[in-house]
Amino acid sequence: MERLQLHGTKENWVFPEDRTAGIKKCDDDRKANLRILIVDDSETTRRILRAIVHSRDWKVCGEADTGRSGITKFQELKPDLVLIDLAMPDINGIEAAKRMSTLNPRVPLILFTVLDLQGLEKAALAAGIWAIVSKAQAWNLIQTIETAVRSFDGAGAA
Repeated sequence: MERLQLHGTKENWVFPEDRTAGIKKCDDDRKANLRILIVDDSETTRRILRAIVHSRDWKVCGEADTGRSGITKFQELKPDLVLIDLAMPDINGIEAAKRMSTLNPRVPLILFTVLDLQGLEKAALAAGIWAIVSKAQAWNLIQTIETAVRSFDGAGAA
């Protein structure tokens, strides 16, 4: 059974090799120019995520406060990586991620959530989410982003 990276709750989960097979490694220059889309309905969380992103000199290319607006910004901005919340006022992060993944499956999607719901891992995997990071363990986010960047070639911006 496929497993994904899960940080800050039960255990670490990792996708099987076939999920990233054939994907070129991202070079250091690409990591330095990483463009991240933040999708979260909480202004406070978006501010915290901006600080985390800027701590590594990455760029926040856009922000959205709903799932639908996140999908629109995903199409317009073509980010290299997306940080997405689960619970939002219109469509949830799983549904938004599913639509984003359909548009471009080469962009890593990281679910950043306070919720730890039964069956979340399975739904996240099916939606194309690369990893789940608990908001209670935000310090794991930088490592998760760096791992995602190494695992994907950044073709989302192309």
